[in-house]
Amino acid sequence: MEVGAPRVLVLDANQRSALAVTRSLGRSGQFSVYTADSIQIALAGASRFSKHYFRYPDPIHYPREFVSWLRNIVSEYAFELVMPTTEITSQLILYCQSELPEANLPFASYDRVMKLADKISLVKLAKSNGVTVPQSSAFQSSEEVRPEDLRFPVVIKPALSRIYKKGHWLHTQVRVVQSLVEWQEALEDMPYLQDNPFMLQEFIPGHGGGVFCLYDKGRPVQFFAHQRLREKPPEGGVSVLSRSVPVDKELKQAAEKLLSEVQWHGVAMVEFRISNDGTAYLMEINTRFWGSLQLAIDAGIDFPLMLANLHLGRPIEQTLNYRYDQRLRWLLGDLDSLYLFLKRPHSWQRKLLQVCRFLSVKIRHQKHEVNRLGDLKPAWIELKQYIQALKK
Repeated sequence: MEVGAPRVLVLDANQRSALAVTRSLGRSGQFSVYTADSIQIALAGASRFSKHYFRYPDPIHYPREFVSWLRNIVSEYAFELVMPTTEITSQLILYCQSELPEANLPFASYDRVMKLADKISLVKLAKSNGVTVPQSSAFQSSEEVRPEDLRFPVVIKPALSRIYKKGHWLHTQVRVVQSLVEWQEALEDMPYLQDNPFMLQEFIPGHGGGVFCLYDKGRPVQFFAHQRLREKPPEGGVSVLSRSVPVDKELKQAAEKLLSEVQWHGVAMVEFRISNDGTAYLMEINTRFWGSLQLAIDAGIDFPLMLANLHLGRPIEQTLNYRYDQRLRWLLGDLDSLYLFLKRPHSWQRKLLQVCRFLSVKIRHQKHEVNRLGDLKPAWIELKQYIQALKK
Protein backbone atom coordinates (compact mmCIF):
# COMPACT_ATOMS: atom_id res chain seq x y z
CA MET A 1 0.00 0.00 0.00
CA GLU A 2 1.32 3.39 -0.97
CA VAL A 3 1.96 5.80 1.90
CA GLY A 4 -0.95 8.23 2.03
CA ALA A 5 -2.91 6.20 -0.52
CA PRO A 6 -6.29 7.79 -1.35
CA ARG A 7 -9.24 6.44 0.59
CA VAL A 8 -12.07 5.03 -1.50
CA LEU A 9 -15.53 4.12 -0.18
CA VAL A 10 -17.26 1.35 -2.18
CA LEU A 11 -21.02 1.30 -1.61
CA ASP A 12 -23.55 -1.50 -2.25
CA ALA A 13 -20.97 -3.95 -0.94
CA ASN A 14 -23.18 -7.02 -1.32
CA GLN A 15 -23.19 -6.63 -5.10
CA ARG A 16 -20.80 -8.82 -7.08
CA SER A 17 -19.73 -5.73 -9.00
CA ALA A 18 -18.78 -4.05 -5.70
CA LEU A 19 -16.67 -7.10 -4.83
CA ALA A 20 -14.90 -6.76 -8.19
CA VAL A 21 -14.25 -3.06 -7.53
CA THR A 22 -12.92 -3.78 -4.03
CA ARG A 23 -10.59 -6.52 -5.22
CA SER A 24 -9.37 -4.42 -8.13
CA LEU A 25 -8.52 -1.29 -6.15
CA GLY A 26 -7.26 -3.18 -3.11
CA ARG A 27 -5.00 -5.51 -5.08
CA SER A 28 -3.47 -2.57 -6.96
CA GLY A 29 -1.95 -1.24 -3.74
CA GLN A 30 -2.75 2.29 -4.89
CA PHE A 31 -5.85 2.80 -2.73
CA SER A 32 -7.10 2.22 0.78
CA VAL A 33 -10.50 0.60 0.24
CA TYR A 34 -13.46 0.79 2.61
CA THR A 35 -16.82 -0.84 1.95
CA ALA A 36 -20.40 -0.29 3.08
CA ASP A 37 -23.92 -1.65 2.69
CA SER A 38 -27.20 -1.83 4.60
CA ILE A 39 -26.84 -5.45 5.78
CA GLN A 40 -24.82 -6.91 8.64
CA ILE A 41 -22.13 -8.44 6.45
CA ALA A 42 -21.65 -8.18 2.69
CA LEU A 43 -19.54 -9.84 0.00
CA ALA A 44 -17.10 -6.98 -0.54
CA GLY A 45 -17.09 -6.22 3.18
CA ALA A 46 -15.76 -9.74 3.81
CA SER A 47 -12.95 -9.35 1.28
CA ARG A 48 -9.41 -9.14 2.61
CA PHE A 49 -9.03 -6.04 0.44
CA SER A 50 -11.64 -4.13 2.48
CA LYS A 51 -9.92 -2.16 5.23
CA HIS A 52 -13.19 -1.63 7.12
CA TYR A 53 -16.88 -2.35 6.57
CA PHE A 54 -19.61 0.15 7.49
CA ARG A 55 -23.34 -0.40 7.73
CA TYR A 56 -25.66 2.35 6.52
CA PRO A 57 -29.45 2.98 6.51
CA ASP A 58 -31.16 1.20 3.62
CA PRO A 59 -31.31 3.80 0.80
CA ILE A 60 -34.44 2.13 -0.60
CA HIS A 61 -36.54 2.59 2.53
CA TYR A 62 -34.61 5.39 4.27
CA PRO A 63 -33.10 7.57 1.53
CA ARG A 64 -32.86 10.71 3.66
CA GLU A 65 -31.14 8.86 6.49
CA PHE A 66 -28.72 7.32 3.98
CA VAL A 67 -27.79 10.74 2.60
CA SER A 68 -27.16 12.05 6.14
CA TRP A 69 -25.02 9.00 6.95
CA LEU A 70 -22.95 9.44 3.80
CA ARG A 71 -22.39 13.13 4.45
CA ASN A 72 -21.10 12.36 7.95
CA ILE A 73 -18.89 9.39 7.02
CA VAL A 74 -17.27 11.17 4.06
CA SER A 75 -16.49 14.15 6.28
CA GLU A 76 -15.12 12.00 9.10
CA TYR A 77 -12.89 9.74 6.98
CA ALA A 78 -11.98 12.22 4.23
CA PHE A 79 -12.70 9.79 1.39
CA GLU A 80 -11.28 11.05 -1.88
CA LEU A 81 -13.63 8.91 -3.95
CA VAL A 82 -17.06 7.35 -3.40
CA MET A 83 -17.97 4.52 -5.76
CA PRO A 84 -21.62 3.36 -5.73
CA THR A 85 -22.42 0.28 -7.82
CA THR A 86 -26.23 0.32 -8.05
CA GLU A 87 -28.65 2.59 -9.81
CA ILE A 88 -30.37 3.63 -6.59
CA THR A 89 -27.32 4.82 -4.67
CA SER A 90 -25.64 6.47 -7.66
CA GLN A 91 -28.76 8.39 -8.73
CA LEU A 92 -29.68 9.32 -5.14
CA ILE A 93 -26.22 10.71 -4.44
CA LEU A 94 -26.19 12.67 -7.69
CA TYR A 95 -29.72 13.95 -7.02
CA CYS A 96 -28.63 15.15 -3.56
CA GLN A 97 -25.18 16.36 -4.66
CA SER A 98 -25.73 19.82 -3.20
CA GLU A 99 -26.09 18.18 0.23
CA LEU A 100 -22.96 16.07 -0.34
CA PRO A 101 -20.30 18.54 -1.50
CA GLU A 102 -17.46 16.32 -0.23
CA ALA A 103 -18.72 13.11 -1.90
CA ASN A 104 -16.53 12.87 -5.00
CA LEU A 105 -18.19 10.54 -7.53
CA PRO A 106 -16.53 9.35 -10.78
CA PHE A 107 -19.72 9.97 -12.76
CA ALA A 108 -21.29 12.48 -15.07
CA SER A 109 -23.74 15.03 -13.67
CA TYR A 110 -27.27 14.06 -12.64
CA ASP A 111 -28.75 15.69 -15.76
CA ARG A 112 -26.44 13.75 -18.08
CA VAL A 113 -27.13 10.50 -16.24
CA MET A 114 -30.88 10.98 -16.56
CA LYS A 115 -30.63 11.69 -20.30
CA LEU A 116 -29.44 8.11 -20.68
CA ALA A 117 -31.28 6.44 -17.80
CA ASP A 118 -34.66 7.81 -18.93
CA LYS A 119 -35.60 5.41 -21.73
CA ILE A 120 -37.96 7.85 -23.45
CA SER A 121 -35.26 10.51 -23.50
CA LEU A 122 -32.76 7.90 -24.74
CA VAL A 123 -34.98 6.92 -27.68
CA LYS A 124 -35.17 10.58 -28.74
CA LEU A 125 -31.41 10.92 -28.42
CA ALA A 126 -30.84 7.75 -30.44
CA LYS A 127 -33.17 8.85 -33.26
CA SER A 128 -31.49 12.24 -33.51
CA ASN A 129 -28.10 10.52 -33.84
CA GLY A 130 -29.11 7.89 -36.37
CA VAL A 131 -29.03 4.96 -33.92
CA THR A 132 -31.66 2.30 -34.65
CA VAL A 133 -34.34 1.73 -31.98
CA PRO A 134 -37.49 -0.41 -31.95
CA GLN A 135 -40.70 1.31 -33.01
CA SER A 136 -41.75 3.17 -29.87
CA SER A 137 -44.70 5.21 -28.60
CA ALA A 138 -44.48 7.26 -25.41
CA PHE A 139 -47.31 7.81 -22.94
CA GLN A 140 -47.68 9.83 -19.76
CA SER A 141 -50.41 7.57 -18.42
CA SER A 142 -51.99 4.22 -19.26
CA GLU A 143 -55.26 6.08 -19.82
CA GLU A 144 -53.77 7.47 -23.05
CA VAL A 145 -53.44 3.98 -24.55
CA ARG A 146 -56.17 2.76 -26.91
CA PRO A 147 -56.24 -1.04 -26.39
CA GLU A 148 -57.74 -1.59 -29.83
CA ASP A 149 -54.60 -0.06 -31.39
CA LEU A 150 -52.19 -2.48 -29.69
CA ARG A 151 -50.22 -4.90 -31.86
CA PHE A 152 -48.91 -7.93 -30.00
CA PRO A 153 -46.42 -8.90 -28.78
CA VAL A 154 -45.60 -5.49 -27.33
CA VAL A 155 -43.04 -4.44 -24.71
CA ILE A 156 -44.13 -2.25 -21.81
CA LYS A 157 -41.06 -0.21 -20.86
CA PRO A 158 -41.32 2.38 -18.05
CA ALA A 159 -39.20 5.48 -18.61
CA LEU A 160 -37.24 4.75 -15.43
CA SER A 161 -36.51 1.44 -13.75
CA ARG A 162 -36.25 3.23 -10.40
CA ILE A 163 -38.27 6.37 -9.62
CA TYR A 164 -37.43 8.58 -6.64
CA LYS A 165 -40.70 10.22 -5.65
CA LYS A 166 -41.62 12.05 -2.45
CA GLY A 167 -38.72 10.57 -0.54
CA HIS A 168 -39.38 6.98 -1.62
CA TRP A 169 -38.21 4.65 -4.39
CA LEU A 170 -40.67 3.09 -6.81
CA HIS A 171 -39.48 -0.06 -8.59
CA THR A 172 -40.74 -0.71 -12.12
CA GLN A 173 -40.22 -3.53 -14.60
CA VAL A 174 -40.11 -4.19 -18.32
CA ARG A 175 -42.81 -6.62 -19.46
CA VAL A 176 -43.73 -8.33 -22.73
CA VAL A 177 -47.47 -8.85 -23.24
CA GLN A 178 -48.97 -11.16 -25.86
CA SER A 179 -52.68 -10.31 -25.78
CA LEU A 180 -55.35 -7.93 -24.50
CA VAL A 181 -55.86 -10.22 -21.53
CA GLU A 182 -52.17 -9.91 -20.62
CA TRP A 183 -52.36 -6.15 -21.18
CA GLN A 184 -55.15 -5.89 -18.60
CA GLU A 185 -53.21 -8.10 -16.20
CA ALA A 186 -50.18 -5.84 -16.63
CA LEU A 187 -52.23 -2.76 -15.77
CA GLU A 188 -53.31 -4.44 -12.54
CA ASP A 189 -49.79 -5.61 -11.68
CA MET A 190 -48.13 -2.31 -12.64
CA PRO A 191 -50.26 0.48 -11.08
CA TYR A 192 -47.42 2.98 -11.57
CA LEU A 193 -48.36 3.08 -15.27
CA GLN A 194 -51.33 5.22 -14.27
CA ASP A 195 -49.24 8.26 -13.35
CA ASN A 196 -45.68 7.68 -14.61
CA PRO A 197 -44.39 7.91 -18.20
CA PHE A 198 -43.69 4.73 -20.16
CA MET A 199 -43.24 3.41 -23.70
CA LEU A 200 -44.86 0.69 -25.72
CA GLN A 201 -42.15 -0.79 -27.90
CA GLU A 202 -42.02 -3.23 -30.76
CA PHE A 203 -40.78 -6.65 -29.63
CA ILE A 204 -37.53 -7.62 -31.37
CA PRO A 205 -36.85 -11.38 -31.64
CA GLY A 206 -33.15 -12.21 -31.49
CA HIS A 207 -30.34 -12.12 -28.95
CA GLY A 208 -28.62 -9.57 -26.77
CA GLY A 209 -25.43 -7.67 -27.49
CA GLY A 210 -23.59 -4.93 -25.70
CA VAL A 211 -20.59 -2.68 -25.33
CA PHE A 212 -18.93 -1.72 -22.03
CA CYS A 213 -17.34 1.70 -22.06
CA LEU A 214 -15.13 4.10 -20.11
CA TYR A 215 -15.25 7.81 -20.92
CA ASP A 216 -13.27 10.81 -19.76
CA LYS A 217 -15.31 14.02 -19.98
CA GLY A 218 -16.73 13.19 -23.40
CA ARG A 219 -13.65 11.36 -24.67
CA PRO A 220 -13.81 7.59 -25.27
CA VAL A 221 -11.05 5.76 -23.41
CA GLN A 222 -11.83 2.03 -23.29
CA PHE A 223 -14.25 -0.54 -24.75
CA PHE A 224 -14.97 -4.16 -23.93
CA ALA A 225 -17.52 -6.82 -24.92
CA HIS A 226 -18.64 -10.22 -23.72
CA GLN A 227 -20.99 -13.00 -24.77
CA ARG A 228 -23.50 -14.55 -22.41
CA LEU A 229 -23.23 -18.34 -22.49
CA ARG A 230 -25.76 -19.08 -19.72
CA GLU A 231 -28.23 -16.85 -17.93
CA LYS A 232 -30.58 -16.84 -14.96
CA PRO A 233 -33.41 -17.45 -15.73
CA PRO A 234 -32.27 -19.71 -18.62
CA GLU A 235 -34.46 -17.97 -21.21
CA GLY A 236 -32.74 -14.66 -20.61
CA GLY A 237 -31.64 -12.58 -17.64
CA VAL A 238 -28.50 -12.18 -15.52
CA SER A 239 -25.32 -13.68 -16.92
CA VAL A 240 -24.03 -16.69 -14.96
CA LEU A 241 -21.45 -17.87 -17.51
CA SER A 242 -19.88 -15.49 -20.01
CA ARG A 243 -16.78 -15.04 -22.14
CA SER A 244 -14.88 -12.07 -23.49
CA VAL A 245 -15.23 -11.37 -27.22
CA PRO A 246 -14.03 -8.67 -29.64
CA VAL A 247 -16.01 -5.44 -29.65
CA ASP A 248 -18.48 -5.31 -32.52
CA LYS A 249 -17.62 -2.28 -34.68
CA GLU A 250 -21.25 -1.38 -35.41
CA LEU A 251 -22.25 -1.51 -31.74
CA LYS A 252 -19.17 0.48 -30.73
CA GLN A 253 -19.97 3.15 -33.30
CA ALA A 254 -23.56 3.48 -32.02
CA ALA A 255 -22.39 3.63 -28.39
CA GLU A 256 -19.86 6.34 -29.23
CA LYS A 257 -22.49 8.48 -30.93
CA LEU A 258 -24.71 8.46 -27.84
CA LEU A 259 -22.07 8.82 -25.12
CA SER A 260 -20.11 11.50 -26.97
CA GLU A 261 -23.32 13.45 -27.61
CA VAL A 262 -23.96 13.85 -23.86
CA GLN A 263 -20.26 14.39 -23.02
CA TRP A 264 -20.27 11.27 -20.87
CA HIS A 265 -17.88 10.72 -17.97
CA GLY A 266 -17.36 7.39 -16.22
CA VAL A 267 -18.48 3.87 -17.12
CA ALA A 268 -21.54 2.76 -19.05
CA MET A 269 -23.02 -0.42 -20.46
CA VAL A 270 -24.82 0.08 -23.78
CA GLU A 271 -27.24 -2.77 -24.50
CA PHE A 272 -28.63 -3.82 -27.87
CA ARG A 273 -30.97 -6.44 -29.26
CA ILE A 274 -29.66 -8.11 -32.40
CA SER A 275 -32.57 -9.18 -34.60
CA ASN A 276 -32.62 -12.34 -36.69
CA ASP A 277 -31.63 -10.32 -39.77
CA GLY A 278 -28.59 -8.86 -37.96
CA THR A 279 -29.96 -5.38 -37.26
CA ALA A 280 -28.83 -3.93 -33.91
CA TYR A 281 -31.55 -2.13 -31.94
CA LEU A 282 -30.65 0.01 -28.94
CA MET A 283 -32.37 -1.22 -25.76
CA GLU A 284 -30.95 0.82 -22.89
CA ILE A 285 -27.84 2.29 -21.29
CA ASN A 286 -26.84 1.41 -17.73
CA THR A 287 -24.87 4.25 -16.20
CA ARG A 288 -23.00 2.21 -13.58
CA PHE A 289 -20.80 -0.84 -13.16
CA TRP A 290 -22.34 -4.05 -14.51
CA GLY A 291 -22.81 -7.47 -12.89
CA SER A 292 -20.07 -9.32 -14.80
CA LEU A 293 -17.46 -6.60 -14.24
CA GLN A 294 -14.94 -9.18 -13.00
CA LEU A 295 -14.78 -10.74 -16.49
CA ALA A 296 -13.36 -7.54 -18.00
CA ILE A 297 -10.77 -7.35 -15.22
CA ASP A 298 -9.75 -10.98 -15.76
CA ALA A 299 -9.45 -10.35 -19.50
CA GLY A 300 -7.07 -7.45 -18.94
CA ILE A 301 -9.38 -4.41 -18.80
CA ASP A 302 -9.35 -3.17 -15.19
CA PHE A 303 -12.25 -0.72 -15.42
CA PRO A 304 -12.43 0.15 -11.67
CA LEU A 305 -8.72 0.95 -11.44
CA MET A 306 -8.77 2.90 -14.70
CA LEU A 307 -11.85 4.88 -13.60
CA ALA A 308 -10.44 5.71 -10.16
CA ASN A 309 -7.10 6.87 -11.55
CA LEU A 310 -8.76 8.75 -14.39
CA HIS A 311 -11.07 10.66 -12.08
CA LEU A 312 -8.25 11.56 -9.71
CA GLY A 313 -6.14 12.90 -12.58
CA ARG A 314 -3.65 10.05 -12.67
CA PRO A 315 -2.26 8.74 -15.97
CA ILE A 316 -3.79 5.56 -17.39
CA GLU A 317 -3.07 3.38 -20.39
CA GLN A 318 -5.71 2.30 -22.88
CA THR A 319 -5.71 -1.44 -23.57
CA LEU A 320 -6.27 -2.08 -27.27
CA ASN A 321 -5.97 -5.86 -27.06
CA TYR A 322 -7.45 -7.94 -24.28
CA ARG A 323 -7.79 -11.72 -23.90
CA TYR A 324 -10.62 -13.22 -25.93
CA ASP A 325 -12.48 -16.28 -24.66
CA GLN A 326 -11.62 -15.46 -21.05
CA ARG A 327 -14.54 -16.96 -19.12
CA LEU A 328 -16.32 -16.06 -15.89
CA ARG A 329 -18.72 -18.28 -13.95
CA TRP A 330 -21.01 -17.21 -11.14
CA LEU A 331 -21.33 -20.64 -9.56
CA LEU A 332 -24.41 -20.20 -7.35
CA GLY A 333 -26.18 -18.26 -10.08
CA ASP A 334 -25.39 -21.06 -12.50
CA LEU A 335 -26.80 -23.57 -10.00
CA ASP A 336 -30.03 -21.54 -9.79
CA SER A 337 -30.20 -21.43 -13.58
CA LEU A 338 -29.89 -25.22 -13.77
CA TYR A 339 -32.62 -25.67 -11.15
CA LEU A 340 -34.99 -23.39 -13.09
CA PHE A 341 -34.23 -25.25 -16.33
CA LEU A 342 -34.97 -28.62 -14.74
CA LYS A 343 -38.31 -27.30 -13.47
CA ARG A 344 -39.39 -26.39 -17.00
CA PRO A 345 -41.33 -28.95 -19.11
CA HIS A 346 -38.31 -29.98 -21.17
CA SER A 347 -37.63 -33.52 -22.34
CA TRP A 348 -35.42 -35.67 -20.12
CA GLN A 349 -32.81 -35.71 -22.89
CA ARG A 350 -32.55 -31.89 -22.82
CA LYS A 351 -32.45 -31.89 -19.03
CA LEU A 352 -29.66 -34.47 -19.01
CA LEU A 353 -27.72 -32.43 -21.57
CA GLN A 354 -28.08 -29.31 -19.42
CA VAL A 355 -26.82 -31.17 -16.36
CA CYS A 356 -23.79 -32.34 -18.35
CA ARG A 357 -23.12 -28.77 -19.47
CA PHE A 358 -23.30 -27.59 -15.87
CA LEU A 359 -20.88 -30.26 -14.69
CA SER A 360 -18.40 -29.75 -17.52
CA VAL A 361 -15.56 -27.47 -16.48
CA LYS A 362 -13.39 -25.45 -18.84
CA ILE A 363 -10.15 -25.26 -16.87
CA ARG A 364 -8.23 -23.00 -19.23
CA HIS A 365 -9.11 -19.30 -19.09
CA GLN A 366 -12.12 -19.75 -16.80
CA LYS A 367 -12.47 -18.28 -13.32
CA HIS A 368 -15.17 -18.14 -10.68
CA GLU A 369 -16.64 -14.73 -10.04
CA VAL A 370 -16.92 -14.90 -6.25
CA ASN A 371 -14.82 -17.97 -5.33
CA ARG A 372 -11.20 -16.82 -5.45
CA LEU A 373 -8.15 -18.40 -3.85
CA GLY A 374 -6.49 -15.87 -1.59
CA ASP A 375 -9.82 -14.17 -0.90
CA LEU A 376 -12.24 -16.97 0.04
CA LYS A 377 -14.35 -15.30 2.71
CA PRO A 378 -16.75 -13.60 0.25
CA ALA A 379 -17.61 -17.03 -1.20
CA TRP A 380 -18.37 -18.33 2.30
CA ILE A 381 -20.60 -15.32 3.00
CA GLU A 382 -22.41 -15.81 -0.31
CA LEU A 383 -22.99 -19.50 0.45
CA LYS A 384 -24.44 -18.66 3.87
CA GLN A 385 -26.76 -16.07 2.31
CA TYR A 386 -27.79 -18.61 -0.34
CA ILE A 387 -28.67 -21.27 2.25
CA GLN A 388 -30.59 -18.75 4.35
CA ALA A 389 -32.60 -17.72 1.28
CA LEU A 390 -33.46 -21.37 0.58
CA LYS A 391 -34.83 -21.77 4.09
CA LYS A 392 -37.29 -18.92 3.68
